[in-house]
Amino acid sequence: MVALNRIYTRTGDAGTTGLANGERRKKHDLRVEAYGTVDEANAAVGMARLHTSGDLDAMLARIQNDLFDLGADLATPETGKPTKHEPLRVRESQVLRLEAEIDALNAPIEPLRSFVLPGGSPAAAALHVARTVCRRAERLVVALADQPDEAVSPTAVKYLNRLSDFLFVAARAANGNGRSDVLWVPGQNR
Repeated sequence: MVALNRIYTRTGDAGTTGLANGERRKKHDLRVEAYGTVDEANAAVGMARLHTSGDLDAMLARIQNDLFDLGADLATPETGKPTKHEPLRVRESQVLRLEAEIDALNAPIEPLRSFVLPGGSPAAAALHVARTVCRRAERLVVALADQPDEAVSPTAVKYLNRLSDFLFVAARAANGNGRSDVLWVPGQNR
């Protein structure tokens, strides 16, 4: 259970922040960058939700909760040492749920014949912004996982990869199942 009675602690005034295990890291540390960008993706999803309703909005609400799980996962590095409480980790079931939701959203949409430019409806545009932030988070998490002294769950990487796919399909769904997609026309303005 989280209880925040005081918002400022002054513990970060020297440019460090605490991980969930109590370890202090610089605020520009790759792990902090990774979970900070996951938080940014969550905020972008929240902005997109201002323009959604119904089933899509419910899916996005679940995703926002998953992104907090992912942030907790990334903020709690594997140490191999016994812990008082089991760390929260993203699970394969969360990835599978995203895949099922992608399939359901994508079923009525015609296949693409060109790349899609971010835009169309306000919901689609906001979902494309969330997608690009998600892709940046994925790149940072992969870079973190490539560090020899850092452990990252492969499921965390899979979740972000699938989430960006979900956000792309969700943007197309928000564009009238692709009917209002703005398509790229190569060389159009030469």
